[in-house]
Amino acid sequence: MTATPSTTVANLRDLGGTPLSGGRAVLPGLVLRSGQLDRLDPDADPAVAALGIRTVIDFRTAAERGEYPDRVPDGARLLVRDVLADKVSEGRVPVAAQLKDILADPILAEEHLGGGKAEALFGDIYRSFVSSGSGQAAYRTLLTELADPESGPLLFHCTAGKDRTGWGATVVLALLGADDETLMDEYLSVNPAVRQAFAPLIEGFTASGGNPDIALALIGVVPAYLEAALDEVNARYGSMEKYVREGLGVPDETVAALRTRLTA
Repeated sequence: MTATPSTTVANLRDLGGTPLSGGRAVLPGLVLRSGQLDRLDPDADPAVAALGIRTVIDFRTAAERGEYPDRVPDGARLLVRDVLADKVSEGRVPVAAQLKDILADPILAEEHLGGGKAEALFGDIYRSFVSSGSGQAAYRTLLTELADPESGPLLFHCTAGKDRTGWGATVVLALLGADDETLMDEYLSVNPAVRQAFAPLIEGFTASGGNPDIALALIGVVPAYLEAALDEVNARYGSMEKYVREGLGVPDETVAALRTRLTA
């Protein structure tokens, strides 16, 4: 739960140090989360270079990757696992993948997202993280790679590093033994960094007459979003462990390896 200072990567956080049951904690420097890496420059960013990242998992859509392609650290593998691929294939580009376009048009934003519609849409997206085939494949890869010592320090990300990435962090920390309060604290802790990263867009949106409540619903995260995904897990599987085993298809021995590798 440690923000890592970076001049070229937004919302960079190390899950190391997160408290777990039994007095344990997540080991530092092994599992990191962030926003997109299109501006990453290890030469100009010693904090990032020092991480020694060996694996990057990109949860973004093809359109997001095409517009802002990752710049991956030298020697690191890039694995693309589009969490929202199933929704995009249905012809419904989720709001989480259109933040910048929506915030450029206050009238369009009000029409599609005003009156609580933004919150409802995000709830639907979060449930799809759990239920969709593309979401399950993406988070299966995350857990499998984190259990493998050869993956080295691993960073996973989406665009802002708050929704698709936030659910990934929740699944990992829940498996490692974080309690509900800790899971929510980590999930919500990204809000200051995300709002800072998107400040120019928010200011331009509101200056053009955009509803600030819509901007905050898009840019930030709130408990109800995460609760929608957790409710989907409980409704479909009854527990996080069964979701991982039956929904993601991750065997118990992989979960055991993940716990051994990432905690002390």
